[in-house]
Amino acid sequence: MSKIQPAKGSPYARILGVGGYRPIRVVPNEVILETIDSSDEWIRSRSGIATRHWASPEETVAAMSVEASGKALADAGVAPEQIGAVIVSTVSHFKQTPAVATEIAHRIGAVKPAAFDISAGCAGFGYGLTLAKGMVVEGSAEYVLVIGVERLSDLTDLEDRATAFLFGDGAGAVVVGPSAEPAIGPTVWGSEGDKSETIKQTVPWDEFRAKDTAEKFPAITQEGQAVFRWAVFEMAKVAQQALDAAGITADDLDVFIPHQANMRIIDSMVKTLKLPEHVTVARDVETTGNTSAASIPLAMERLLATGAAKSGDTALVIGFGAGLVYAATVVTLP
Repeated sequence: MSKIQPAKGSPYARILGVGGYRPIRVVPNEVILETIDSSDEWIRSRSGIATRHWASPEETVAAMSVEASGKALADAGVAPEQIGAVIVSTVSHFKQTPAVATEIAHRIGAVKPAAFDISAGCAGFGYGLTLAKGMVVEGSAEYVLVIGVERLSDLTDLEDRATAFLFGDGAGAVVVGPSAEPAIGPTVWGSEGDKSETIKQTVPWDEFRAKDTAEKFPAITQEGQAVFRWAVFEMAKVAQQALDAAGITADDLDVFIPHQANMRIIDSMVKTLKLPEHVTVARDVETTGNTSAASIPLAMERLLATGAAKSGDTALVIGFGAGLVYAATVVTLP
């Protein structure tokens, strides 16, 4: 018989608060058109994006995360010293080590929490949320801070007509804590590594270091049509699986918060899932662009701040991107 004592966590976990930070600089399509041969109409029709935010040198990955985290903590009514773990999802923190989560934890005033980074691209928030739920239920942390943050302007090739207009910067954070009832459903997640070449960094860091310094800095590139088809057809299936796992139907939903990759993808998923008209759909991509791991919490924060969604609403969230990886779950909004 095992001598290990059972975990003493909460029976369930929930999102208690959300916060977001968007850089001060707003970049319209006209700026993007200075370096690519395109038009505002073409960009809007293909992506739905009109503007995006780009960070200044002072708006670092850590600095944006601290701002978003402070808002999430205040929204949740949780003090920094109560945070038992900090999980940061990002692909644009350029220090291999230490994890930026440790710096953020220190700057917000958390006291010796577990702190680590994860790299799961645009599905990163879902991955972090799932890990946080497990920690709270298992009892290794009472409250967990989950952050999605990107400075994708640092990884954007402004001469690449297919991607120059897509990416933006920002940070979104949530506090996950104990709940007396189910408020974060089972996660449907996975990867399709055979499609890893469809979204990737153009040049690995070691190859970049070995080349002439005049070599163009590494950037994110993608095979647009392949990614579009995968997102629209395969991710709609994953979203439906998440609804099934939570034991609800599309009619039970109040809100749909997909990764803000592209307006056409969002609209196509809504149609494929046959979402009722009463379901509020996040379309933050229009003014924020694709912020990868930050896009879902940023969209969630904006929906709640504007009153388009309200506390207690049932929301389906799904992230998908480079890997290719994906994660979907149903949550109760804070």
